[in-house]
Amino acid sequence: MDWAYVNPFTGHIHFNNFKVYEAASDSIFFSADGVSVDFAIRKILFKTYEITDLVLDKPRGTIILDSGVLNFNDLIKRFAAIPDSTKPPAPPVHFNILNVKINDGTFYFISVVSKINYFIKDVNIESSGKWWNEDTVVGKVSFSSGIGTGDMKVDFTINLSNLDYRYAVVVHKFSLAIIAQYLKDITNYGTLSANLDANIKATGNFKDEENLDEKGRIQVTDFHFGKTPGDDYLSFDKFVLAINEVNPGKHLYHLDSVILSNPYFKYEEYDKLDNIETMFGENGANVTVVDADKKRFNLIIELGHYLINVSKNFFQSAYKINNLALNHGDIQFNDYSQSEKFSAEASPLYIVADSINKGRGRIHVFIKSGLKPYGNVVVDASINPRDSADFDIDSHFTNIPVAAFNPYFISYTSYLFDRGTIEFNASWKVRKGIIESTNHLLIIDPRLTKRIKNEGDKSIPMWLVMYLVRRNDNVIDYSIPVTGNLKNPKFHLNDVVFSTLKNIFVKPLVTPYYMQVRAEENKIEKGLTLKWGMRESFILGSEDKFLNDLTKFLSKNPLASITVSPQQYEIKEKEYILFFEAKKKYYLSLHPGISHSFSESDSEYVDKMSVKDTFFVKYLNKHLTHTLVFTIQDKCSNIITSALVNTKFNQLNKARENAFNHYFKEKGVDKQVAFHSAQNNIPYNGFSFYSIAYKGELPDYLLKAYKKMEKLNNKAPREKYKDDREKIKDGSSKKRVVFIK
Repeated sequence: MDWAYVNPFTGHIHFNNFKVYEAASDSIFFSADGVSVDFAIRKILFKTYEITDLVLDKPRGTIILDSGVLNFNDLIKRFAAIPDSTKPPAPPVHFNILNVKINDGTFYFISVVSKINYFIKDVNIESSGKWWNEDTVVGKVSFSSGIGTGDMKVDFTINLSNLDYRYAVVVHKFSLAIIAQYLKDITNYGTLSANLDANIKATGNFKDEENLDEKGRIQVTDFHFGKTPGDDYLSFDKFVLAINEVNPGKHLYHLDSVILSNPYFKYEEYDKLDNIETMFGENGANVTVVDADKKRFNLIIELGHYLINVSKNFFQSAYKINNLALNHGDIQFNDYSQSEKFSAEASPLYIVADSINKGRGRIHVFIKSGLKPYGNVVVDASINPRDSADFDIDSHFTNIPVAAFNPYFISYTSYLFDRGTIEFNASWKVRKGIIESTNHLLIIDPRLTKRIKNEGDKSIPMWLVMYLVRRNDNVIDYSIPVTGNLKNPKFHLNDVVFSTLKNIFVKPLVTPYYMQVRAEENKIEKGLTLKWGMRESFILGSEDKFLNDLTKFLSKNPLASITVSPQQYEIKEKEYILFFEAKKKYYLSLHPGISHSFSESDSEYVDKMSVKDTFFVKYLNKHLTHTLVFTIQDKCSNIITSALVNTKFNQLNKARENAFNHYFKEKGVDKQVAFHSAQNNIPYNGFSFYSIAYKGELPDYLLKAYKKMEKLNNKAPREKYKDDREKIKDGSSKKRVVFIK
């Protein structure tokens, strides 16, 4: 210390700049700007030692945990009383410590093994103290987070005899940075941030964790957990838990509300593992290792164990939740394990449950979400809270484009779809585990494109598959009941088998009808849209004929005009460009002599090369500058700049526009053609296209095709699905374009 003041007459002692060092070390264990103690001198004569006031000004303390040993363990051993049986019992000595105050303290916690370094500041503690003949200690504590924001205030009462306690805690935007530090102990990478607000009152006992009665409100806000700041795997704006009463000992869980606002979850599949396993190790290996090490304490693992125990107790108790809701959720799934990226998203997602009460008959849960890029899902569930094998579920998936699954189709069949809409309805009734269900799959107007010949992709004769499964009204319509029990469900495929057999024998008889429908559909489609293949800017075949017919129509009708609206599948087009340029760079590295004479055959070879080619992937890995790259797309982006991809994309669109306009300039009708600004979106049918709207007269061939299709749609067998086709048209027209003005 710097100096000490001792007054034996008044009993006042003061130490200035007080310091306590670690044993045999120059590291400071505890310090304070000032330590003031007042003794009741006269009471010492009556064998009562009483500190009437104890004040610590700006104390600073450090607690170090190293392999399960705390740095103050030696202090406890040094001053621990060792009983001496040879001496007679000493007369009782009474000790009182009253009016304890700690002002503006700072306390540090360091875990050597787990590499935790955390502290709290602005620590203020005030207590009336402890009398020798009383068991109760009453006090107040307040402090602020040393890392990040927030503060906490606690009023407490502790009975030191039976270890009963009572507390009231108020937490205000307290940073959960300490949890983020424990995350590093069990992950290969990752960040976490969140704030905690709470207002809780509770009574309990330190010796019995189930002896707890708690009320109040807990709120976690601005939660972010993910790969890096700004790249979240899980996040939400607010989680609110309002507690009417929780008492594990009495098996009582009465919650007023459980509300999760704006949750976001992203799950990604890679060539090896997924985004969760790359973080925590395969099958959670990192967590398993830390959990098995008894010398390592990890707060996240301990919280996990606690929540598992609470959940078990919860479902075995008399639980009640007045309001359960998930609002405006967003769940994303990305699969990078295929030859190109597949993405799906449930957003906005809403989950609402009526009052959940174990004593009630059934719990009703309603789920509604949009699906991106297109589609909707509605699920209505009814569950018996006393029996998990007793439930009803009605689910409806509508307006989902078949083309959305093209990444899987190209990987497993080498074919793509450029038309088709999926609807799926399921109704399950389960009682005591016994299943009664109907499942109806309907695919309206599915259509294949030509085969894509890429290395590494599997090949299935999809034309034959479609011949067998698609009916003559151009739909796939199956009912697949499921019976049995939850452990051994039985799928009844009678409808699938009979429909397939029927197609084998009936299809040849109705082929002329089907060809007529196909021809009229193609006339209408080609009259309204011009589809572009990925990275293609040339016009051949039926598109060439259509544009020649269109220029003739405009020549004969000078008052007629068309408006062209380019719909660009920017995300997918740029992915194809990125892959091509990366494979091209790899190819040129193997053939440096042809860099100035890259031929059409070279381009075709590069185009067909698989992005999963072992040597190509090794080439990409060799050029990585950091380790947190898990997808082929990101690896390609490491060697191909976004500026080059954007330039190639702009050149592609300009080439398409020039190829299209060439027909009209050649016939001198280009003034009757107007171009709108391009729209970058995800087209319903999976390809970039030009939407064509007519002003004035319509071409005769288009009018005739419309009339023929109207007749065909109003007659069997297409009449049965007329309403379904209308719903699809109405549900997706806003997302595509308005075709005719």
